Amino acid sequence: MTMSTSAPLQRCIRRGAVPSRSGLASRLSSSSKASSTIPTHWSRQRAPSSASGFRHLAPARPFSTTRSFRFADVDDNFDPKTVDRESDEVDVCIVGGGPAGLSAAIRLKQLANESGNEDFRVLLLEKAGEIGAHILSGAVIQPSGVEELFPDWLDEANESRFEHATPAANDKMRFLTKGSAIPLPTPPQMNNHGNYIVSLNQFTKWLGERAEEVGVEVYPGFAASEVLYKSDGSVQGVATNDLGIARDGKPKDSFERGMEFHAKVTMFAEGCHGSLTKQVINKFDLRRDSQHQTYALGVKEVWEIQPEKFNKGEITHSMGYPLPSDTYGGGWMYHFGDNLVSIGLVVALDYANPWLSPYGEFQKMKQHPLYKNVLEGGKCISYGARALVEGGFQSIPKVAFPGGALIGDSAGFINVPKVKGTHNAMKSGILAAEAAWGAVKDGDSGSVFLYDYEDSLRKSSIWKELKEVRNMRPSFHNPLGLYGGLVYSGLEAYFLKGRVPWTLKHKTTDHGATKTADKCQKIEYPKPDGKISFDILTSVSRTGTNHEEDQPVHLQVKDWDAHTMETWPGYKGLENRFCPAGVYEYVEDDTKPLGVRFQINAQNCIHCKTCDIKAPNQDINWSVPQGGEGPKYYMT
Repeated sequence: MTMSTSAPLQRCIRRGAVPSRSGLASRLSSSSKASSTIPTHWSRQRAPSSASGFRHLAPARPFSTTRSFRFADVDDNFDPKTVDRESDEVDVCIVGGGPAGLSAAIRLKQLANESGNEDFRVLLLEKAGEIGAHILSGAVIQPSGVEELFPDWLDEANESRFEHATPAANDKMRFLTKGSAIPLPTPPQMNNHGNYIVSLNQFTKWLGERAEEVGVEVYPGFAASEVLYKSDGSVQGVATNDLGIARDGKPKDSFERGMEFHAKVTMFAEGCHGSLTKQVINKFDLRRDSQHQTYALGVKEVWEIQPEKFNKGEITHSMGYPLPSDTYGGGWMYHFGDNLVSIGLVVALDYANPWLSPYGEFQKMKQHPLYKNVLEGGKCISYGARALVEGGFQSIPKVAFPGGALIGDSAGFINVPKVKGTHNAMKSGILAAEAAWGAVKDGDSGSVFLYDYEDSLRKSSIWKELKEVRNMRPSFHNPLGLYGGLVYSGLEAYFLKGRVPWTLKHKTTDHGATKTADKCQKIEYPKPDGKISFDILTSVSRTGTNHEEDQPVHLQVKDWDAHTMETWPGYKGLENRFCPAGVYEYVEDDTKPLGVRFQINAQNCIHCKTCDIKAPNQDINWSVPQGGEGPKYYMT
């Protein structure tokens, strides 16, 4: 049964506190014409956070609620889906609290506030427990996106300025062999004059604070798990997942139903390979005019190094060792903040050899003198990994569909040769926001299609820069591998600049590129020394990752035994090697036909999405766990 309240919910609570059921119930009953039960989600998930240290519940709108259910003695036949969900009506709902989602939210509220419509509701859902906690990147950012939203983002006179940007200084490009580093000219796309080294984790937190200042309702700890549709097939909004479900799928006595958020426009800003983005791309056939997406895995650490080795603003990129010549990727090292170094390796996921481990390659790379000489005597303070999009211009899908839009890395706007994407993610959010405001500002209740977003994207700087470099990444699919790609990319960078009548195609999907183990040379990785290189569980301990154990495994494999029979004979434990968090393993088990048992350690998952991309039979589906879980990244 559903009842609605006619008065606003307005309440402030201290950061981290949880409103009691009785306290919230009394506020509802005193302010509502209709009696109502307590909105269960306020007791189990955080209220939106604010920059001032308080959390504010959504103002000035009716709120629908359902009764709170508790099951001390649960009937085995009970179906949780028979319980009604709470619902809330907003103007625009944004799924994902990264740079794209926050930029869209901020721009929407800027436009609404400028027009005097401060009641225009923009709601942002983020699965992480805090804004920024799941964000990881290099990162050197081009400031064009943030300057469009906040021209004074670094101004000393601005009390809300971002205080953690390190101006880029000198660029270095190196081609590595096992023991040497050969200087290369820095391609024009990688010139970082005027750019800034940041922790994208910190930068996103700052954007979240700015969003709240302009009136965005920011809800961390809410994991959107389902796309809702209207009867005409257009997107109606999203629902968050149920909580209090045991590992066997049965409701526990703490069970609480998810919540629905209905909106005129729903924007998906989940980042690379989002679980809901996959669904809407398939439902609306958004790739009908584009190629498949291609991906890479970025593995990163943050180190505090000795002051005498610190060169503030220095940016180093490398290619070659330790990766084999048929594998695309490269390393980086950025000096930022106070004696901090961001170091990492990106490995394209279309690598062929199933014995290759991106994590193992990263540990090898750190032992190269170029990196080791800087890290020795220092301390690793943070670790993380995340898949990223590499498809570029050829792989941009349709970005608008009935009732919604894709923004940021959900669509795939990273400029791979430039080694940047944050500025494009933010710009796409701004463009989508302006299109959405134009479509819904007059209160039309019909289904919305953001034609203006598609049009403005094609006229934007995003389209221009991605089209110019469209042939660089796929040029590495040639008989000469790395060396042929370097030659062609050099021609494109300095002379052709995309002004050619052809567009090279991506060769195959990432999972389809994987060869069987018997066709590839086995790779043995050296034992970590515990000083420069580390075992994978030590690294995972630096991510702050946490998942409740007694919940359904969010890494969905329909039949673990069938997966073993189909995958182990050909790939010999590929999952264990592509995962940068030790989630997957094959355990010796004489009771099994192949002598091994497939095991998923879901508690270790750092939400990188690599398994969903690289699994050879595409039988691993990454879905969201309970809201607020996963990594809690620091300085990444």
